[in-house]
Amino acid sequence: MDKLSILIADDHTLVRQGIQDFLELEPDLVVVGEADSGENAVRMAAELAPDVILMDLAMPGIGGVEATRQVKQVSPHSQIIILTSYHEDEYIFPAFRVGALSYVLKDIRPDALADTIRKAARGESVLHPRVAARVVQELRGTRQDAPNLFTDLTDRELDVLRLIANGHSNAEIAQQLIISEKTVKGHVSNILSKLHMMDRTQAAIFAWQEGLVTRRDS
Repeated sequence: MDKLSILIADDHTLVRQGIQDFLELEPDLVVVGEADSGENAVRMAAELAPDVILMDLAMPGIGGVEATRQVKQVSPHSQIIILTSYHEDEYIFPAFRVGALSYVLKDIRPDALADTIRKAARGESVLHPRVAARVVQELRGTRQDAPNLFTDLTDRELDVLRLIANGHSNAEIAQQLIISEKTVKGHVSNILSKLHMMDRTQAAIFAWQEGLVTRRDS
């Protein structure tokens, strides 16, 4: 029997080790690699082409959402299970938009995680109940009074976010807006805080997804 190959992407060594220790007891599953950052997850996915990837969201560097997007480009065969502690909308929907198949939380039982992996290999999605409820609610169009997160940003912060989304560095943004690079860093910090984002890449993806910038702006 061919074993299902699994890549674990999580920046916490204890988490990776705990998952691996359990999965090694499953006769049909084999862990082929561990990644401690989004960049390493993408690199290892390209090298190993695992059947299933367990992807954390809060990792150093590009983070789990962007890593998921890039993994689906370099290893389309790999099915991605988001395994995280976050269940807010700003994490759920971006993850699915870039190609995640399943979304479970880290309180999942080990046997349920193994079952989720087997289902992912068959192309079957598994969602944590909280996540499933939000997805169903969104599909039914019953999201009420959803705040427009961009309304919390000042005009200057919106300008900075648009430039971030178009790939400009802090130095380039400072030059275009005729402000200091230190001021730009302050704006970036405020943007990430207000949008509840972990890094500028995630903020850029969100800006594109929500229509703050379009191809005509780039």
